[in-house]
Amino acid sequence: MQHKVIDADDVVIKFAGDSGDGMQLTGALFANMSAVYGNGLATFPDYPAEIRAPKGTVSGVSGFQVHIGSHPVCTPGDYCDMLVAMNPAALKANAKCLKRTALVLVNEDAFDDAGLEKAGFTRNPFEELHIDDRTIISAPITKLTEESLKDSGLDTVSVHKCRNMFTLGMACFIYGRPLEYIYGYLEKKFGRKHPEMLAPNKKVVTDGFNYAAAIQAVPNTYMVAPAELEKGLYRSITGNQAIAWGLIAAAEKAGLPLFCGSYPITPATTILEELAIYKNLNVKTMQTEDEIAGICTAIGASFAGSLAVTTTSGPGLSLKSEALGLAVMTELPLVVVDVQRAGPCTGMPTKTEQADLDEALYGRNGESPLPVMAAHSPAHCFEAAFMAAKIALEHMTPVILLSEGFLGNGSEPWKIPSMKDCPDIKPRFAAEREGAFSPFERDADTLAREWAVPGRKGFEHRVGGLEKTHCGVLSNDPVNHELMVSERAEKVARLAACIPALKVDGPSHGRLLVVGWGGTYGHIATAVASVREKGADVSSAHFDFINPLPENTEEVLSGFGRILVCELNGGQFADYLRSRHPGHEYIRYNKIQGQTFLAAELGDAIEKAL
Repeated sequence: MQHKVIDADDVVIKFAGDSGDGMQLTGALFANMSAVYGNGLATFPDYPAEIRAPKGTVSGVSGFQVHIGSHPVCTPGDYCDMLVAMNPAALKANAKCLKRTALVLVNEDAFDDAGLEKAGFTRNPFEELHIDDRTIISAPITKLTEESLKDSGLDTVSVHKCRNMFTLGMACFIYGRPLEYIYGYLEKKFGRKHPEMLAPNKKVVTDGFNYAAAIQAVPNTYMVAPAELEKGLYRSITGNQAIAWGLIAAAEKAGLPLFCGSYPITPATTILEELAIYKNLNVKTMQTEDEIAGICTAIGASFAGSLAVTTTSGPGLSLKSEALGLAVMTELPLVVVDVQRAGPCTGMPTKTEQADLDEALYGRNGESPLPVMAAHSPAHCFEAAFMAAKIALEHMTPVILLSEGFLGNGSEPWKIPSMKDCPDIKPRFAAEREGAFSPFERDADTLAREWAVPGRKGFEHRVGGLEKTHCGVLSNDPVNHELMVSERAEKVARLAACIPALKVDGPSHGRLLVVGWGGTYGHIATAVASVREKGADVSSAHFDFINPLPENTEEVLSGFGRILVCELNGGQFADYLRSRHPGHEYIRYNKIQGQTFLAAELGDAIEKAL
């Protein structure tokens, strides 16, 4: 059969199956291959919240969504053009994500009575889910993989682990992806340590490609042309990788060693793992016994003169709160990265959320203000981490950088910057002077104190959790305490003069301003553009700096009749804006489902607000 080749502006593919079906790897390979090809790209890995959910059940489904385009892409997509479902549970969990024109590829070998029962089906699953009008390709992927590898010498378990490569080959044919990248990946993965696996994996991905080319069930194939991106060297990067590299770049610019003391926690662990790779770049990492030890070792490293970092998620940030207060009191530079997940408590640890904002702003005893920032995309995580380190080192303060599970695990193309183009970072090391060193004397403009690392004669001083005078002498004097509290707060407030102004996408005055922060950036931008195409009067503004807010925040808000605040929590940023900038009409649009917004649902909310 001659397949019709259709040019597509963008497509969304989701690979889904049990945790052991290799769908994360399959999706990541498809995404990386598309990045090399030059497509615009955004991904969304979606893991089960249970460590080992029962096999074949809906709660155990693992998915990886890929959105590729012939233009820059800023969301993983609302609905799928193709769903790969390796079992009935994967089909059930993702049927709601299908477009009316979607292609559904299923492994028919898993759709037996036992598989259907585990997923909760009582009859034909396609009819039960009302998706029998879609294009269904039911292929015996397990049997085809067994046939492909019957002479490989692999045992049955190893053969079945290659089923994802067969589906990847089919997807590559359907969407015109060249297999050379896959071959290169397989050679790197298996060439040295497991050469016996190289040929079987190459064969099975090729057989999957050829099978899709031969069967008549594939009505069309699709070509998504490379996007027109700014010239430069690109790679696909996840948010957690970008944070790690941003911190390394900041340490290099500052001329400091980098230390990360952390306790593993989903979804932040891979930042620690990524940093641990780069000992050659003067990076030291320490996996501690708990969250408290993680931040305390980082504070010690900061006292000793390192760019110090600790990484965590919401439950860990709670545990770090007392030591974070110590960093506020001692006025030592520290970057705390919180990759947010659904809570409270353990909540849904693999699902994304934005519900730690109040914790970041207020979750410490006493008056403990500190800068709070948020990354808005996987690639932006590099810039956000670099800027968090710059602020910490130049203003002598701990900084909280908020990311999200969606950003940390998601990926997009990232233009690799030249180090010469990154801003300089000038740590506030204590200068030589006559007379005694006063550790809490402050710069007249920024109110930042000087940083005197141990071992320098004449700079002996005390720091710690008890209140002190400017000279570092312990003090319970009420007037001195109020002075020091006020100065620490004013130091953070003065950062507003050092951060970029808030930008408005669209007219600076109008009926409605859509506001967001963090990982809602791409979804809001897509929704606003869609509504604007219909002739609506709407603009948007996105906050990367939360405490302090940009200096022109009131000016921006005053230009609009109503302000729609969209966030993945119960309305924390809306409440914060109302407390800092009262007198405006704030409308909340919230989602607390462990999932990102859909651009379509935001579009509906914008039209309703108008």
